[in-house]
Amino acid sequence: MPKMKTHRGAAKRFRVTGTGKIMRSKAFKSHILEKKSQKRKRNYRHEAEIAPSDKKVVARQLGLR
Repeated sequence: MPKMKTHRGAAKRFRVTGTGKIMRSKAFKSHILEKKSQKRKRNYRHEAEIAPSDKKVVARQLGLR
């Protein structure tokens, strides 16, 4: 059986930490920024862990399972 390929779109959107968590960047930071508060925009900079319901699919796309 051939090797499983990494889904390149998923590889660009997610990263895996040393402890095995899958992190994602936050949405809504690309445009229409004038009406958003500075605090809100600042909080978009931080990464978030993906939802437990998405872990199985994303891990498979990244070639972890």
